[in-house]
Amino acid sequence: MTLAEPPAGPPLSPRPAGWNTWDVRYHTGMSHLPSGLRLRFGLAGSDGTVFDGFTWRHGLVRLGHHTVDGRYAHAVVSALDTSLDMQFAGGGDVLDVVASVAGDQPADLVVVITTTADFDDAWRLDVSASVTSLADDDAGTRTLIIPAAEASPLTLRLAPAGAGTAHSTSTAARVASARASALDARLQTSGWLGDAGDAYVRAVAWNTIYAPDLGRVLTPTSRDFVCAEREGFYGTWALHTWDTFFTGLVAGWIDSSYARGIFGQILDQADEQGMLPNRVSDDKGRTDDRSQPPVGALTVLKAYLGSGLSDETRDRTLLSSSYDGLRRWHEWWPAARRGPFGLLAWGSDPVAGDPESATMDRTRRESGLDDSPMYDDVSYDASTHTMDLADVGLNALHVADTDALAIMADRLGHGAEAAGLRTEGERAREELHRLLWDAEHDEYRNRWSTGTFSEKISPTMLYPLLAGAPTLEQARTLVSRLLAPDVLGGDPPLPSAARNDPSFSTRYWRGRVWAPMVYLAVEGLRRYGYDDEAREISGKLLRLYLDEWDRHSHVRENYPVRPGEDVRALEARSDGLMSWGSLLAYLAFQELADPRPDGWRFAHPGAPAELAGIPLGDGRLSVVAADRLSVVLDKAPLLDVDAHVVISGYHRGRHTVRGIATAREADARIFIAPPPGAEDTVELHIDGVPSTYPVQPGQLVPIPVQAPDVPVAFHVSSGRPGSTPFAMHTDTHRCAGVRIAKGEERRRSTSSEQ
Repeated sequence: MTLAEPPAGPPLSPRPAGWNTWDVRYHTGMSHLPSGLRLRFGLAGSDGTVFDGFTWRHGLVRLGHHTVDGRYAHAVVSALDTSLDMQFAGGGDVLDVVASVAGDQPADLVVVITTTADFDDAWRLDVSASVTSLADDDAGTRTLIIPAAEASPLTLRLAPAGAGTAHSTSTAARVASARASALDARLQTSGWLGDAGDAYVRAVAWNTIYAPDLGRVLTPTSRDFVCAEREGFYGTWALHTWDTFFTGLVAGWIDSSYARGIFGQILDQADEQGMLPNRVSDDKGRTDDRSQPPVGALTVLKAYLGSGLSDETRDRTLLSSSYDGLRRWHEWWPAARRGPFGLLAWGSDPVAGDPESATMDRTRRESGLDDSPMYDDVSYDASTHTMDLADVGLNALHVADTDALAIMADRLGHGAEAAGLRTEGERAREELHRLLWDAEHDEYRNRWSTGTFSEKISPTMLYPLLAGAPTLEQARTLVSRLLAPDVLGGDPPLPSAARNDPSFSTRYWRGRVWAPMVYLAVEGLRRYGYDDEAREISGKLLRLYLDEWDRHSHVRENYPVRPGEDVRALEARSDGLMSWGSLLAYLAFQELADPRPDGWRFAHPGAPAELAGIPLGDGRLSVVAADRLSVVLDKAPLLDVDAHVVISGYHRGRHTVRGIATAREADARIFIAPPPGAEDTVELHIDGVPSTYPVQPGQLVPIPVQAPDVPVAFHVSSGRPGSTPFAMHTDTHRCAGVRIAKGEERRRSTSSEQ
């Protein structure tokens, strides 16, 4: 199996060079590229046996911070009644380590080095302790055993021979410096958000590996899931399409070039028709019979919007490097997956030599919801290569994909393509609603080829909100019915199957909470302005996320749906550190800062919280929710508003700052930083009324918000060319095309291309 080379463009992060935790098999060591030299730690039993196979089910206690580039990583493991703490400072060609063992009678420390042919001549190893055993095997593996008494702590340096001798103090100092720098620069959270920022970063950074057979950096959603030696399902690597897109979205608020590299890993896998496979791996190859849910444009667009405060500072390469591939994949769906009523349906194509293709099992897997009760009684239609069920979730996602692609096309200057996509989206939206809205139950329902609506309910029935399909009145009914406590409400909210379904259980997609499904449903709620419902759901699931993190250091593949349920066992089928689980944290982050096509939304979550260090093209963004809401860029204030004020549509360019302020309670006063290009005075437009305002360096511009629930549009400009205000829109709808019934006003909705 081979992967295509990454596309040309700005450098991706991390580069395949230097010391990092590249080896998929181990959290307890680092590997060097391009030499292939590897070092890892373990513990030695009294009988001389070495224990170094630490996984979440076998001794891995907690993963500390990990920079993307390997400059710092920290892990704690336990075995043989001994705790082993390791801090690594890598990133370049010099590796410094501080390790220590602890316990009543701690085991000896083991260092295992997989050497290269020129190791003794080309590298220098300095250890701060005596080595009681040193053995080399025929495969070039050198094993060092160090007495526990001399390993509290142990310092170690492995460096090119010309790097000079290291003393224990310099090694420890470099590790301490790397730790301080890494912790200072990381995404940080506190208050209502707890330690979600730490979990968020670690679940991605610790899952970035190097595939020697490809010569390429990869970020599968989980090391354990893809590695056979870690009780996983593949040889040493695998990528899954919708998993990878969600991982890329999460990575966007760690490093936009990191996200771009992750998106590119799966986009490179398109076949001649543009189809992205369900899975590609080293030992099991490609699934050429099927794809996975079309979430690519949604996630890439969101990552792009979150990379800057305006198009002036956003990472345009996120769009330019992915648009063509996403467009081809979008077009593949209607060409290959027309099912009942001409709507889209999940499928599997017949593939020569693959007897399991074109079967119902493979068709379920294309949905990504493998054992969902929605597909219990579904049959495979060999004439269409699809289920005999038109699927609400798939059709809604494809419409939302159309909307996202239209926005991407506009931002890239492809006006004609954008117009065509909007026309396509409107037609598909109408068909989705006409054929899958069950008027008897006032809900969207999957529909059998016989015309009968299915009774099975899951959060995918909320995806039409993401597609802008229902009218506002229909949306109110839909949300009220589906979020009832006995359906998809309750605590935790949005289980993967309705609670009142007889087939509801704690097993996999038959009831557990899945972050990707929740994310798509909540984004739909936000599109229609159901902010209170979105906040409640995000808050409850943040508690679930933090509980697993605080107790077990886990970011889960899926989360328990019943109190006291333990999903750590292998047979429970919930991986312990899967990147997409951090979508639950991302949803909570969005309560404070949410990048949308019409601009950023900033709001107070109702409890003290801090979200600090979001990396943007403008600098590092922080949001502090206390008595007031403060938005800060590189320690310089951008916004200072009353806690009950919501800022939406916020844009900050070189010469303009604009947005909409809405007070939720009494009148309010807000303060806005002028654009960076402003000098002595700024032109101020409040609801279109112009004035001038003198400013000094660091001074904020006051703007009154005189009545609750009355949006106030503001525009602050430097007066330079290109800063002329345009007509402001007092709404926050994120995508084009919500269906509006005759005589019905839009609820905070407008076209996002503006």
